[in-house]
Amino acid sequence: MIAIRRLRPDDDRTQFRSGNVELDRFFARYAGQNQFRHHIGSTYVAVEEAILGFATMAASEIFAGALPPAVRKQLPAYALPVLRLARLAVDERARGKGIAQLLLQAVFAQAHTMAAEIGCIGVVVDAKPEAVGFYLKLGFESLGVAEGELGDRPQPSPMFLKLGKIPREPR
Repeated sequence: MIAIRRLRPDDDRTQFRSGNVELDRFFARYAGQNQFRHHIGSTYVAVEEAILGFATMAASEIFAGALPPAVRKQLPAYALPVLRLARLAVDERARGKGIAQLLLQAVFAQAHTMAAEIGCIGVVVDAKPEAVGFYLKLGFESLGVAEGELGDRPQPSPMFLKLGKIPREPR
């Protein structure tokens, strides 16, 4: 049975291979530091016998002017709290098993907890070009591309999912 839980200091992250070198490097080297030493994000893992996937999230903010017009008009015109889905990856050996959806359920549950306890209007993600369709199917809306370049890396697409569209229960 697949369990979704927070990353533990003794979890073996060295065998995880998503097919994306940057995501694998982050998970192996920095996910633990960010969670246990710096306290700047939390990583949730899908575990069976090994780690099958991970999702890293952090508290963040978004300015109302960056939101879609229908959402913007309902909110004050200043920085608003959001949950940022910083990274999401599934091991190549576990693709097609619904791991990403299980991890997103944990992210969505955290967004509702954050909203109830300290405030949160939704979830923001900077989607890689190949993941935009995945997030659109979940109800995320495009926020448009911010100015600037990332050198030789593909430009991410900022996307937003309003709290009211986030299911409270697993799909």
